[in-house]
Amino acid sequence: MLTRKRQRWAYLYILPFFASFLAFSVYPIFYSFYLSFTEYDPLSLATRWVGAANYIRMFTSRYFWDSVGHTLVIWLFSIIPQLTIAMLLSLILNERWVKGKTALRSIYYFPNLVTPITIGLLFNMLFSYPGGTINNILTALHLFPHPVEFKNAPVLAMLVGGIAICWQYFGYNIIFISAGLNAINQDVYEAAEMDGANAWQRTAHITLPLIRPIMIYVMVTSVIGGLQIFDIPKMLFRDGVANSTRTMVLYMYESAFERWQFGFGAALAYGIFLVIAVFSALSLFVTTRIGSKNAKEGKTA
Repeated sequence: MLTRKRQRWAYLYILPFFASFLAFSVYPIFYSFYLSFTEYDPLSLATRWVGAANYIRMFTSRYFWDSVGHTLVIWLFSIIPQLTIAMLLSLILNERWVKGKTALRSIYYFPNLVTPITIGLLFNMLFSYPGGTINNILTALHLFPHPVEFKNAPVLAMLVGGIAICWQYFGYNIIFISAGLNAINQDVYEAAEMDGANAWQRTAHITLPLIRPIMIYVMVTSVIGGLQIFDIPKMLFRDGVANSTRTMVLYMYESAFERWQFGFGAALAYGIFLVIAVFSALSLFVTTRIGSKNAKEGKTA
């Protein structure tokens, strides 16, 4: 009897969480899915069923596919140096001779504490035309005769966006990679060293295979987070040629909350979900396949 009473009180304690979860997470998902098949007028609150018209418009829209391309390019410009720098610094910080590891990790993590809006504004000022800091340095060093209009060069604008995102998140990835490195038993390294393995061989045949689960997690979360970039591109080069920093989420925001096309914006949200799901599954497959291949080669060796 006492156990049943305790169970009732337990349900009462967890009720606020489930109520808020249903109201603010589950209900919006189903309602936005319904909304994606309608045209909704926020002024008159009138809703008109249009079927798959919003999805057809999305998949035939050049602006949508341009935003997908911009997102992927910015993500590539950020993820490649981001993971490379994070891996190299994590390996260096894992060495016994390095002093002040905790302080260095804290310094590297600091950009992640800065809000994306602030980072977008910061890089906007750094790469502004004609008197931005980067342009002043380039012209002072005579690397370029004239200031560079980064916002009107699509590739350069996306590169700046990628650099900004890389700067914010490389320290975040260091935390995870360092955790994976610290979990490796040092006896394995000592045994390999006694067998004559050099630093490169220890890294290639011991470190990388053993941190494969961490790298898969980092890669997949980087894909999911990178394809949802919004804040930094929104504050960066908004009036540039061809809107080269307009990402998928930014295009959805503009459609739904600037042009009040809520039905189309909801359809875009599910289109973004589909793109993220496809690339997340692809990255998971590739990283798992590469890791399995490396493990097999290590066993063969």
